[in-house]
Amino acid sequence: MAKALAVYKVKKVKHCTNQEYLMEGTLDKLVEGYGYTLECGKSYEREKGNAKINRNPKNIKSLIKNLNNAVNNSAVNGYAGETYYLVEDAA
Repeated sequence: MAKALAVYKVKKVKHCTNQEYLMEGTLDKLVEGYGYTLECGKSYEREKGNAKINRNPKNIKSLIKNLNNAVNNSAVNGYAGETYYLVEDAA
């Protein structure tokens, strides 16, 4: 029997407006959905002070870390004003 793929919820919060966005899916679908964000952060990783970005993370914690680093890499002043969180379901 095949192992069921875990479904995760990732929340993005824009701090200036307190808007929240939620995306749900398997790790592969989330990496695909946030691919543009990861690609933009990757393009700025060689500038001084910016973090390295992995565009194909192997677990959800790595995806969240890379998303937060990617948006900060792309920001003009190094702080994007938005944060990504993993939503833990209370079961």
